[in-house]
Amino acid sequence: MLITEILARNARMYGMETALIEREPAKNKRVEITWNEFDHTSNRIAQALIDRGVRKGDKVVQLMTNCIEWLPVYFGILRTGAWVVPLNFRFDATTILQCIETAEARALIFGPEFIERIEIIKPKLNRWIETYWFVGDAPMCPVYAKTYPEVIAPYPAEDPAVPIQLTDEAGLYFTSGTTGTPKATLLTQRNLEFACVVENHHHRQTHSDNFLCLPPLYHTGAKMHWFGNFIVGARAVIMKGIDPQQIMQVISEEKVTIVWLLVPWALDILFAIESGDIKLKNYDLDQWRLMHIGAQPVPPSLIREWKKVFPWHEYDTNYGLTESTGPGCVHLGVENMHKVGAIGRPGFDWEYKIVDIDLNPVDKGYPGELMIRGPGVMKEYHCNPEATRSVLVDGWLLTGDIAREDEDGFLWLVDRKKDVIITGGENIFPVEIEDWLQSHPKIQDVAVIGLPSFRLGEIATAIVQIKPGQELTKDEINVFCNDLPRYKRPRKIIFAEVPRNPTGKIEKPKLRKVYAGTAESFKIE
Repeated sequence: MLITEILARNARMYGMETALIEREPAKNKRVEITWNEFDHTSNRIAQALIDRGVRKGDKVVQLMTNCIEWLPVYFGILRTGAWVVPLNFRFDATTILQCIETAEARALIFGPEFIERIEIIKPKLNRWIETYWFVGDAPMCPVYAKTYPEVIAPYPAEDPAVPIQLTDEAGLYFTSGTTGTPKATLLTQRNLEFACVVENHHHRQTHSDNFLCLPPLYHTGAKMHWFGNFIVGARAVIMKGIDPQQIMQVISEEKVTIVWLLVPWALDILFAIESGDIKLKNYDLDQWRLMHIGAQPVPPSLIREWKKVFPWHEYDTNYGLTESTGPGCVHLGVENMHKVGAIGRPGFDWEYKIVDIDLNPVDKGYPGELMIRGPGVMKEYHCNPEATRSVLVDGWLLTGDIAREDEDGFLWLVDRKKDVIITGGENIFPVEIEDWLQSHPKIQDVAVIGLPSFRLGEIATAIVQIKPGQELTKDEINVFCNDLPRYKRPRKIIFAEVPRNPTGKIEKPKLRKVYAGTAESFKIE
């Protein structure tokens, strides 16, 4: 079933029930729409786009921050048969232009946050973009665009009935760029449908669940986790802002049952509880049943602390990539708390193998590159056959992640293949050092990168972010690392903020660029 058909079914079955709620606690704002309104708005968007010449196979760029209009726009584009192209709201003007050129997009739907960036590149955009729609307050609408409500108002709420098959292309998702230039990942209608099935299979959402969406919707992570609620017509809350107290307020007031967090946000909540800024007695949290985390390795120490504070919570971690239509190709499973730290076992209808550089399986317990196969694997990297051939092998996807399998069949993420540090002939996996340092009571966040060294090739360098109000010295960290094998101990320590992108991943290319010239400026013992 197409995900647009799932939306139509939800409208038939639960038409007058709430589908989406937008909360912006900082402005005391709350807006909601029903399943009927969601469905009808998507149809009007589709009708309006078709009237402007958008046809099956065209590309429509969606450049918006999270808001209640985001999902109706997304589904409206899909109903035309066009490819939806959601872009990272952190992309600068040059990257936005590159993505639009790669997609050869015909229409651009954008929010007020992007006016300045669009105007920088607009003379070049005019080669591609024929239609500009603005989603925001009318007085802010640029002269070259039309406001979203104005455009769709005259159009009927009926489905335009464009013939679409599960095998058709549906979405062009650009990777986050944490390992280089963003690549255009082409997903099919079947990929999107399967994301609904696998998420619901893993977390057993029912019609009474309520999902809190905090991460950006342009990314496959947040949206595909919401898909588990969507497939059973359960409501969701789209929240603006990540303040810990406001998160707890929304969970309490909206009776949220499922929250997907990123590591920094979970840490912030625990810090706020520890400092007394959050007093749990002030919130109604009994209905909150599941907290799960994905998008980056999860320090086991974080989950141990979380379970002390929220002992009734189910916990899961989810592994996935844009190229696998988001999370779920591997997941821990709520019944496997004894394996916290592992990314888990293959998800529903997924297969895996761990291979060496020649793609031969490695022995159990040894690290190698993780390969996965299942209905969520992308079709290709659009307009990039060389990159496609480098990761797709006989239906298998090379993930670029190093993993190992333990004696019980659980997978442990060792590190990104491109992040492995080779020092003095030894391979160092930064995640192992990050997990170790993350357990220090004074450390809020940490990133480990390799920096060039004349003598050793590379050295492990720890960028350490200290908890607010705490003091920590390099000598204390060195002593704390004494129980690590000598070659794994960080050779350089830098106290600084750890940059993460909107999906919580550490921006290691940025760190390498910032600190590239500092590696030889200290004594190697």
